[in-house]
Amino acid sequence: MKKTSIEAVPLIANFCEWLEEQKKSRNTILTYQRELERYQEWLQGKNGDISNLSKNDIQLYMTFLEQQGKSPVTIDKTFGAIRTFAKFLKKPEVTFGVQIKPIEKKEKVETLSPNDCVLLLAKVKESGHLRNIAIVYTLLHTGIRVSELCSLNKSDVDFVNNQLVVANKGEKRIIPLSKDAKYHLQNYMNSKVPGIKEEAIFSSKSNSRLTERSIQYILKKYGVYPHLLRHTFCQKLVDKGISLEVVSLLAGHKDINITRRYVKLCVEELKLEEAINKVFINDTLG
Repeated sequence: MKKTSIEAVPLIANFCEWLEEQKKSRNTILTYQRELERYQEWLQGKNGDISNLSKNDIQLYMTFLEQQGKSPVTIDKTFGAIRTFAKFLKKPEVTFGVQIKPIEKKEKVETLSPNDCVLLLAKVKESGHLRNIAIVYTLLHTGIRVSELCSLNKSDVDFVNNQLVVANKGEKRIIPLSKDAKYHLQNYMNSKVPGIKEEAIFSSKSNSRLTERSIQYILKKYGVYPHLLRHTFCQKLVDKGISLEVVSLLAGHKDINITRRYVKLCVEELKLEEAINKVFINDTLG
């Protein structure tokens, strides 16, 4: 039986422990571990080893992933794991100058229209699955990341003050719960078998904490994905005139420029003309 790379290379295990000390989320650690194990397997096929990182090998692996048809997003994620591993080894220079295909940034952020939201909520309610209903409402009405949703514990919900405490990389923020989000979250949590010690809010039938992948699979049934709901949350707030500073705090954006994406750049000419006339209507020609 072939050994897994985590057995063949204890260095990856040490790296994962280092990530924990750096306060990285469990999902991030698992992602980095998986990507490094795949890289190690590729290196073994070329009689190499991950403990001997080289710029040439990293570049060849990036090219290999491109030839395999991997998306720029996937390749960037893999490179990010290797780059962090290189920092752990105190050899960050081996990643300098490595060429990867840039991620094409979409000018317009994809969101659900008000009608799309109505149809989505009707569809998930029709399923009658209390957990899935709570998941969709929580994501859509709080805008939290899927990793943050997976990490939620029962102690993070305050139904008295109607708020959710969300932790991300050691930082916490408080998000008020809408009436609907509170109702469906409470309805689901009250339906869980009493006496279960599992602290996670969202768990499987086997009572294990749901993973990001499982959440993505659940949402796929309803034709949406986690970040689409997060984008929709931010866009709805901006459209209703909520300040970018408030939206940024609720979404947990470290850079307010990320929040600015939700400000619509295309404004009808009529609105521009209306703005000028409204301000200078009483001015007279000098």
